[in-house]
Amino acid sequence: MALLIFQKENRYFFKKDTIRISTLNFKIQYLTSEDFEDIIKKNEKIVKKSTFNGLIIIIIIAIGVAAFLGGLHISNLDSNQISQEELNEAIAKLELKILQNKLPSSQPIIELKISADNDPIIGNSNALITIIEFSDFQCPFCAKFHIQTLPKIMEEYIKDGKVKLVFRDFPIQSIHSNALLASAAAECANEQGKFKEMHDKLFENQNEWNSKNTDNVIILFNQYSLEMEIEEEKFDSCLRNGKYVKEIQKDLDDGRAYGISGTPGFFIGNNEIGFIELEGAHPFENFKGIIETQLKKLK
Repeated sequence: MALLIFQKENRYFFKKDTIRISTLNFKIQYLTSEDFEDIIKKNEKIVKKSTFNGLIIIIIIAIGVAAFLGGLHISNLDSNQISQEELNEAIAKLELKILQNKLPSSQPIIELKISADNDPIIGNSNALITIIEFSDFQCPFCAKFHIQTLPKIMEEYIKDGKVKLVFRDFPIQSIHSNALLASAAAECANEQGKFKEMHDKLFENQNEWNSKNTDNVIILFNQYSLEMEIEEEKFDSCLRNGKYVKEIQKDLDDGRAYGISGTPGFFIGNNEIGFIELEGAHPFENFKGIIETQLKKLK
């Protein structure tokens, strides 16, 4: 059972929500009642109705603009709300300016401590800098990052062993009905040393599987596994039995604890120098700037 939280005037409300996936033993608890009570205690403030409504309007506008410009897929947005292809270049330039304004040189950067857990790694496990990504395989902005930006990061930093990427699951099941199953498929492929291959296949063929029903998705993911020479029976059993659901749930819990509310979300650095957060499918130049900043701290 999950609890969905929303605000009205100066109170918090919730409604029950469930996840139903046929033929699979999948169950994810999005927020417990204890979590809800903690939120209430932390946010008990008396706010005048007019002031609160004004703040809400400003926040909604700010989130809408930031999500559009920053390439961030937020859990309550419709999955079809994505920028047109011809606007990508202009948006990328605006993103860079926004990031520069957001992190001016005179402003101290908060160094976060983020866990990579034991999640799949792309690159050398001993790389000095880690990019920890919280991602949803069915999110269009996540696909944009992995198809357009990650190859450039691979070429300039990951192949040389300077940077590694840790992929942590953050399936937004409320709008992406097959995201959880896709995360499970990637984890099952990782079990046989084929995470990168399945990761690439899922993002590159997102439109092929994102609207299918569960049974057909399982058939299709099994076909993908055969193409990668993955042991079929072991993969199918792993997928149908929800072997990695608890692992995926842990990623979701950690992501929320770190403030992740949409996908993709990134933390760049290491536990020695701290992590810098970057939200959304930013262009390569934005990642390059942060990676170089973090590398300089190690010299």
